[in-house]
Amino acid sequence: MQKSSLDEIRQRFDNDVERFSNLDTGQKTTIDAPFTLELITSAAQILCPNADQVLDIGCGAGNYTVKLLSKLPNLNCSLVDLSQAMLDKAKERVENITHGQVNIQQQDILQYHYGDSQLDIVLAGAVLHHLRSDGDWQTVFTKIYKALKPGGCLFVVDLIEHESSMVSQFIWNQYGEYLIDLGGESYKDDVLAYIDKEDSPRSLNFQMKTLYNAGFSTIDILHKNLCFGAYVAIK
Repeated sequence: MQKSSLDEIRQRFDNDVERFSNLDTGQKTTIDAPFTLELITSAAQILCPNADQVLDIGCGAGNYTVKLLSKLPNLNCSLVDLSQAMLDKAKERVENITHGQVNIQQQDILQYHYGDSQLDIVLAGAVLHHLRSDGDWQTVFTKIYKALKPGGCLFVVDLIEHESSMVSQFIWNQYGEYLIDLGGESYKDDVLAYIDKEDSPRSLNFQMKTLYNAGFSTIDILHKNLCFGAYVAIK
């Protein structure tokens, strides 16, 4: 199956801003979404207590940055997304709760200019699964590594795949049961078809290897539940 283009992904998010700005409706297909949002932002508070600069890639409506600002107020925030409608919503929400600067840029995360050694925190919430090739993952991780200050952290929450085909089938079957409990059989079919069309997740093992290749020295898994995981990579 041919995967969704960047333009198709952008259009979908353009049309769903309000739903995605509400955790109760926008991320219900993501297992443990409220928990992992709290987890990674609390970890950021502990690991980067003196942070000044945060970059949120694929920021959507700004949920991760908004939550982080409740723990580390007054950060200077850079927000990047394909959808201008999402960026406008995120900027509105973030500007209401920080006295720091808020910059937005509509761009593909592969093409974004991350800078050098200027970021304390990079947030990547449910965005990396849109990368298609192994090389795309290496490119993004290398750019993020270069952009972080020494001791800076990349926090990732995302859909993940598994390397064993038998394990993968088991996990996706379990996730299917979760979706049936949420909305029934047809809802499960719709969500899984959407994932098959739009997403290209990678295993945690692949991501760890690619992060080390990019230069990261310390990587810790913070949470995993079926086909969703959260981790931190420290420069």
